[in-house]
Amino acid sequence: MSEPEPDIPYRFERSHEASAVVEAWSSLGPGEESGVTVGVAGRLMLTRPQGRFAFAELRDNSGSIQLFGGRAWTADFEAFSKLSLGDWIGARGEVVRTRRGELSVKVSQWELLAVARRNFGDKWRGVSDVEMRYRQREVDLWANERSRQLLQLRSRVVQRMRERLWSQGFVEVETPLLHPVAGGATARPFVTHHNAFDSDFFLRIAPELYLKRLVVGGFDKVFEIGRMFRNEGVSPRHNPEFTMLELYQAYADYRDTMTVFEELVAGLAQDVLGTTQLSYGGRELDLATPWRRATMTELVADATGYTLHVRMPRPDLLRIAGEVGLEVEEGWGAGKILLEIYEKTTETALWGPVFVTDYPAEVSPLARRHRDGPELVERYEPVVAGRELGNGFSELIDPDDQRARFEEQAAKARAGDEEESAVIDEDYLRALEYGLPPTSGFGLGVDRLVMLFGDVANIREVIAFPTLRPDRG
Repeated sequence: MSEPEPDIPYRFERSHEASAVVEAWSSLGPGEESGVTVGVAGRLMLTRPQGRFAFAELRDNSGSIQLFGGRAWTADFEAFSKLSLGDWIGARGEVVRTRRGELSVKVSQWELLAVARRNFGDKWRGVSDVEMRYRQREVDLWANERSRQLLQLRSRVVQRMRERLWSQGFVEVETPLLHPVAGGATARPFVTHHNAFDSDFFLRIAPELYLKRLVVGGFDKVFEIGRMFRNEGVSPRHNPEFTMLELYQAYADYRDTMTVFEELVAGLAQDVLGTTQLSYGGRELDLATPWRRATMTELVADATGYTLHVRMPRPDLLRIAGEVGLEVEEGWGAGKILLEIYEKTTETALWGPVFVTDYPAEVSPLARRHRDGPELVERYEPVVAGRELGNGFSELIDPDDQRARFEEQAAKARAGDEEESAVIDEDYLRALEYGLPPTSGFGLGVDRLVMLFGDVANIREVIAFPTLRPDRG
């Protein structure tokens, strides 16, 4: 028969976090007492009963402090000395520094706040099993300080991102997660069914079309930070659900929002890291503005020696694709081939930061055609440390051109392309007919930005609960 569960209080009055105790009484000398009683609470990370005394490390969200118990002054000392690793307790006592120099709370009263029924054991030394770390994140966060630091970094990045955009006059909004038409980006969606409407809906792959409808409605500067869902593979850079900032500004073109993008990222680095100069993967990187601007064709020429353009004869493009080891699919046009050559030969070698500009219209269905020629669009992707950090463009505002691009996407979908939508978004086309002024916008991958700032190579490190294959037991 198991022992009865101890009485657990409904609350505990905590006066200080551990870090606040350390900061306030750091000047105490060995053997000195503060004369001040504090209340602290957290999880026990270490226990050392030593006869008439018992020592424990208490850790909370801010840091750690030693608990110093003694038979002569600690209530129910026997029970205190038998507490288990992982138990949560609240403790009250005077702040002192022991004769050995350890700042401590000299525990007079304490309460058990939660029992650790599962034994953490050696996991306090750090969880190294990758699958366990992500599947049992609650254990990982206590065992690996680095995991907690990365999630705290993420929180600071998102907080300062909002504050910076608010200060520039951007209005934050929320748009639907359930979309009747999968649109706003090229990706394979997740599908769900709405019972009341007896209709299929799609988890959003991007909020773009709704945000631009708000610009039509009179919001000059608008943004959203939220979850996106794409039914695609998992990799060190991809998680099926991820967080993105998407932003739109009326009366602006892609040159304007390139400036917004680079100043936002550089400013966030300064806010959370204290510098724009950082190290990623052992290599130095400086995010100070302005960032380099270069066209896709310029960068491919630098990397390969080939001068390419979407107007090149298809046989010439096919020959070059073969020479760089690219297998071309039957339905690819010149623009798609050019993009694939760039991604295969050039993108991952770009350390940057650099804005890759002027993409083929074929692969950019929502971007405005380039003022220097209709085969290209005014689009950019900021590349930092060999990976795309976002995507932006001058927005397509012509409803007739937009309809033609949607019809091209639908034709590709009917031909078997699962990343394209077979349904034309008539609601969005109707909104464009009311008039969308010259507008530019971008999406910024929040997870990838935190990866950059945190110097980690796997996206799962910066997501509290990444998507995992179901545990079948």
